[in-house]
Amino acid sequence: MNVLQYALVGGAAFRRPDDLLAGLTWAEATRSVPGAPYTLAELLFHLAVTSRASLDLASGRAQSWPGELSVWPTEALTEAQLAQIVTDLQVALAEAQVLAQDPSGRARDVLTDLAAHSAYHWGQVALLRRLHGTLPPPVVGASSTSSTNVC
Repeated sequence: MNVLQYALVGGAAFRRPDDLLAGLTWAEATRSVPGAPYTLAELLFHLAVTSRASLDLASGRAQSWPGELSVWPTEALTEAQLAQIVTDLQVALAEAQVLAQDPSGRARDVLTDLAAHSAYHWGQVALLRRLHGTLPPPVVGASSTSSTNVC
């Protein structure tokens, strides 16, 4: 894997999203944390929507960012919607990894922006799970280049 792929899917500087989402329940995803502006479900919605729009740009399926895109949910999410969001994120991560193998200049720029944006929010996922007391322990023997990869 190249540096851009690691930046998109984790495993080097931060934990892989699949690891961060392991064992996530509906109850936890919708539980508020005092002082936090959103729940895990809302944060995952944001990651899924922005990932899809970015991947559409990177792949050439879109020529510009959608002007009226709602990047945060406007109403409470259902359990079925959350399950779909997690699936959408898994598909987006796989697509991002493929696009990052040998990206065009435009794709590299969009994917680099997506990687920075996503890393920020995956860190928030880790923090919220830690505050809930449910952050899964690091996977022993995971393919990570950092032995201190605990967030």
